[in-house]
Amino acid sequence: MRIAIIQFPGSNCDWDCYHALKDNLGQEPQIVWHKETDLSGFDVLILPGGFSYGDYLRSGAIARFSPVMRSLVEQANAGKLVIGICNGFQILCEIGLLPGVLIRNRSLHFVCKTVYVKIESVNSPFTHLGQEGQVLRLPVAHGDGCYYASEEVLHALETSDQVLLRYTSPGGEALDAANPNGSASNIAGICNRQRNIFGLMPHPERACEKRLGSTDGQLIFKSMLEGFCCTA
Repeated sequence: MRIAIIQFPGSNCDWDCYHALKDNLGQEPQIVWHKETDLSGFDVLILPGGFSYGDYLRSGAIARFSPVMRSLVEQANAGKLVIGICNGFQILCEIGLLPGVLIRNRSLHFVCKTVYVKIESVNSPFTHLGQEGQVLRLPVAHGDGCYYASEEVLHALETSDQVLLRYTSPGGEALDAANPNGSASNIAGICNRQRNIFGLMPHPERACEKRLGSTDGQLIFKSMLEGFCCTA
């Protein structure tokens, strides 16, 4: 399996993803610079977290115009698995591969802490190894992590089973106090209708080994890796 981790100017979680996949999951991912124009040789595409292009204009607004994005969209539309983490989620929304937008945290402050998210659906290549209602402990680190969409879009996401992760208490309750950024309906991660594109604000790559306080992030990557084998 060939895994590409797309690197932009300002990416800072690219090597975190590399370490998680290589040293914890035995994969051989490749860092791909944003000026590359052909991703057809890869099976899984990862947009990592960070501050692409310094988050100028809006988070992810400039990255959407990178040369690599044309090929990423083509491969995504062809059914290849794509995961966008934090800034990667913002980029996926900016380019239109996922609905909605990520705006400033309701606190107007950068949030960096560990949160709890509940798996709302296992009907995806990214969560199928989990159980519905299972709570994962994952870190977040973002200033523009508040997911916003119109009521029509939110309704469609819910009825189409596209909400994969939701911020909750440790016991799995979707409380406002458990929402770190004010996201609509406590949404932490969504997929597209075809279920091959996943965007989430929490960082699974920072929760893949015990010394970091949690290994819950492995579930998402293992699901993705096995999900590819099931869809290939």
